[in-house]
Amino acid sequence: MAERSFDLAELRNLLERIKSIKVACVGDLMLDHFVYGEVNRISPEAPIPVLKARRTVSMPGGVGNVARNIAALGAVSRLGAVTGQDRAGDELAALIDADARIEDKIQRPDDAHTIVKTRFVSSGQQLLRLDDEVGLSPAYRDKSVFDHAKAILVSDYSKGVVDSDLIEAALWAGRQYGAPVIIDPKGNDFARYGAADVVKPNASELAAATGMPTGTDEEVEAALVALLDKTTVKAVVVTRAGKGMSLIQRGGEVQHHPGRAREVFDVSGAGDTSLAALGLALAAGLALGQAVQFALLASGVVVGKAGTAIVTPQELIDAEEDEVGRPLMGDVVSVDDLAETVARWQADGLKVGFTNGCFDILHRGHVTYLAQARRWCDRLVVALNTDASVSALKGPSRPVNNLESRASVIGALASVDAVTFFGDDTPLAAIKRLRPDVLIKGSDYTKEQVVGAAEVESWGGEVRLASFEDGYSTTKTIEKMTAKTDKG
Repeated sequence: MAERSFDLAELRNLLERIKSIKVACVGDLMLDHFVYGEVNRISPEAPIPVLKARRTVSMPGGVGNVARNIAALGAVSRLGAVTGQDRAGDELAALIDADARIEDKIQRPDDAHTIVKTRFVSSGQQLLRLDDEVGLSPAYRDKSVFDHAKAILVSDYSKGVVDSDLIEAALWAGRQYGAPVIIDPKGNDFARYGAADVVKPNASELAAATGMPTGTDEEVEAALVALLDKTTVKAVVVTRAGKGMSLIQRGGEVQHHPGRAREVFDVSGAGDTSLAALGLALAAGLALGQAVQFALLASGVVVGKAGTAIVTPQELIDAEEDEVGRPLMGDVVSVDDLAETVARWQADGLKVGFTNGCFDILHRGHVTYLAQARRWCDRLVVALNTDASVSALKGPSRPVNNLESRASVIGALASVDAVTFFGDDTPLAAIKRLRPDVLIKGSDYTKEQVVGAAEVESWGGEVRLASFEDGYSTTKTIEKMTAKTDKG
């Protein structure tokens, strides 16, 4: 396990300070499309999979995703970029205008063409990426984007927006406003970024810029030293996927910051998230080493999501709590509070499953049932009957465990991502409010008997029946306990 850089109080304090920060985000902007679906057969026309589309999600990519991450973490981002006078440009403008924490400083000249990247995804795997781009974009020229910024982030994808004049303007503004200038670079000539405070390549970009291998710690150390010798940048932070990040500052030694073990769902946009987190942490006054730890925490969360994802303050707190052991209480949330989380999961392209029950005394049958349910979705929500509704169903002696206790135990299972509750006779209202993609019930029901089945199928979802292990039930467990007590 990697050494923690924050305790929870320090992390909460940092997230609170971030809210007062305004960040200039400039660079190449694109529209990211994600087409999610299922592959069940091979085309008769050619040996290729046939994707049956179920959902399409669009979001700003490139520097737009950096701005989204700044906004999601509670700060204000001022977005400077170039798009075309086309349908994709209109869609990008609408997406950006919908976020109150992003200030639109986008230029749309007549000769520009909006870049669109479309990814086709099935079962969490990208099948194909289609890039629609025509030539280079015009450079960005509105220097007001930098006014009074606390940090300046430059996202260079070599699409034409980031030229020498823009880099010079960013460096001038950094000196004028005391703002760190952090650049996500592209190409082999990092000297063009001048005396930037930080450049943040990945390992393959560092290898390309230096002509040196970057597989081991020792190789990365040599490449970082070589890059400083070839440029005037003040510091370099290299992202190394599962190996974490390494950094060097002029006059200092290389530091290695290992990453934490994470379940990786999709790496799209992880570099944008780490750039945003790094800039915010430096603007908040953290030393570069601590800022790298914050970036590692943020990017570690985002790789567990689908699509060009963002990370929120609560997700960072949850991740840090998980690292030290989340307290076994208070994990149950109301349906209304959970609805926003479910909608965010779905916007990120995740398939959300829903099941319900009393789950009074957890046993092997419950665990296998929930594990099977989780295999049919990316996130599983369990809705528990309230104590009163359990008593109405099972009798006055039930539940044996109250709602908070049941939620804590269920929520601790790796197969369960969220726990909510309902007090009605059926979970229909909760199903309608959360609109899950998969409704799961036990195989002792038929699909026609499952409450909410028609509603879920009406919005394109599916109903699945999970098997139970014979011989396991809460009632039988209680009967065995009672029999032993009577004999005693």
